[in-house]
Amino acid sequence: MEEEKIRKIVREGYSNIAKAEKPNCGCSCDENISENIGYSRSDLDSVPKGANLGLGCGNPVALSNLKIGEIVVDLGSGGGLDCFLAAKKVGLEGKIIGIDMTAEMIDKARNNCKIGKYNNVEFRLGEIENLPVADNTADVIISNCVINLSPDKKRVFKESYRILKPGGKLLISDIVLQNNLPELIKQSVQAYIGCVSGAELKTKYIGLIKKAGFNQVKIISQTYFPIKQMLSSATSELLNKKLKNDFLKLNDSVISVKIFAKKPKLQ
Repeated sequence: MEEEKIRKIVREGYSNIAKAEKPNCGCSCDENISENIGYSRSDLDSVPKGANLGLGCGNPVALSNLKIGEIVVDLGSGGGLDCFLAAKKVGLEGKIIGIDMTAEMIDKARNNCKIGKYNNVEFRLGEIENLPVADNTADVIISNCVINLSPDKKRVFKESYRILKPGGKLLISDIVLQNNLPELIKQSVQAYIGCVSGAELKTKYIGLIKKAGFNQVKIISQTYFPIKQMLSSATSELLNKKLKNDFLKLNDSVISVKIFAKKPKLQ
């Protein structure tokens, strides 16, 4: 799919999620998905109810070892869940900047911010390929199951490198691929919104981070994601009919990874 078409699909899909009474990505995830991927019940209870939209594939804040006074940028901040959890760790001396390309998500996050009375959090409308953040601003960048949606991941990592301070950290939870997916899935709109068809091969994904200039790049952990859990029931039924015996093999293709990287310090 062409880049602009992809951005339009993603923007419309997540706009609908933001406006829905019971938001979800259209996949077959169970209601306890947030706890299953790393959030504690106390985490979820500590933020405004509308902040958790069940769209993540990990908890990057839990891995980030944030410190008082740090500036954190969240790529694809959604309803604000990770921003609000990070805000508690950096304190009023720190600052959290959430970036999202969907106006409805920004409105939702800003409303949640008011409800939670967070004075150190702000949300900015923008694309993660063109971040509305100045050079050398962030101590830490986090992102949760969003970069896979970008049609230009190379640009996302270059922009991340640009806005990080020397010595700054990048912590990502995302979906990558162990094996190439069939063309049927790659061209599925629902599979793209469900974070599958836009995912990159793991080796290439790591390579793009390194090429952007980051060092100490490592996968902290990885978990296989059953592909049926990532797709809508309608899409799963279609795949069962079209791919038949090959469908079960796809369960070893989709992986949730947690990645760490650093921007080198100035010499």
